[in-house]
Amino acid sequence: MNAPRIALVTGANQGLGRALVEGLAARMSPDDLVLLTGRSRQRVADAAAEVAQLPGIRGRVQGRVLDVTETEAIEALAGELQSQYGGVDVVISNAVARVLPEESQAARADEFIDVSNTATHAILRSFGPLLRPGGRLLVVASSLGTLGHLDARLHHLFDGASLEQVEYAVESWRSAIHQRTAEESGWPRWLNVPSKVAQVAAVRAVAAERRAHDLATGTLIASVCPGMVDTATSRPWFSDYSQAQSPSEAAQAVLDLVLAEHVDPALYGELIRFGKALPWYGGTPLVEQDRILTP
Repeated sequence: MNAPRIALVTGANQGLGRALVEGLAARMSPDDLVLLTGRSRQRVADAAAEVAQLPGIRGRVQGRVLDVTETEAIEALAGELQSQYGGVDVVISNAVARVLPEESQAARADEFIDVSNTATHAILRSFGPLLRPGGRLLVVASSLGTLGHLDARLHHLFDGASLEQVEYAVESWRSAIHQRTAEESGWPRWLNVPSKVAQVAAVRAVAAERRAHDLATGTLIASVCPGMVDTATSRPWFSDYSQAQSPSEAAQAVLDLVLAEHVDPALYGELIRFGKALPWYGGTPLVEQDRILTP
């Protein structure tokens, strides 16, 4: 008899995260458990109850309060799942801070970096070792996460970097924002570009250390780009939504990757969009007037 599978999704009480929880719970077995996490206790409880009542839901759904900006909370939840279940099978890091176009990017930098980057580092460190054979750990990023979207002066900070080096680069960027030297150093004004590059670089760093073992056990660590999704976070940044997907539509390609029977070695450790790896060195730096959040 197979042990129940344990899945965890962060930033899951709405949008893409909630759609991922719905899809996992619909496609997993009755004994499997999907943890829907978010910061607001009431929103998490309401979302988990609503998902559990949807037609076609097979797996168990539980709401858990998790503020991903609190590294200790991530570590504590990982320890709890290790103690209670002996590991995890699916982890999808999806939380993102919402920033509006009219807001100061610099003023929102700390929250944005904490949610997108510091949390990614903590999740990789805390949950990577808990992945059971055949497990999946995916970080939701963006096609903006390829290295070419950064000024060439910054490439050495992320190319071939260890997780510790990525963390140092992120904190150097944060410090430059506060010291008002970021733009002269080559950092783009829009937070999303270096944030996504750093997320992808962090995933690549961890994957490089685990590649042989994970491929031998059918385990996948990767970053994913879901494409343009119509959510409250992304809508303010686009004038044309004619090609946007609903959260449920965008979740499908990610779920196919999670639930695939075999791991394609060409996808391991890469940034994946619609089942294909994006070139790490691809992309070009965005001009200042570009307002693109998560294509």
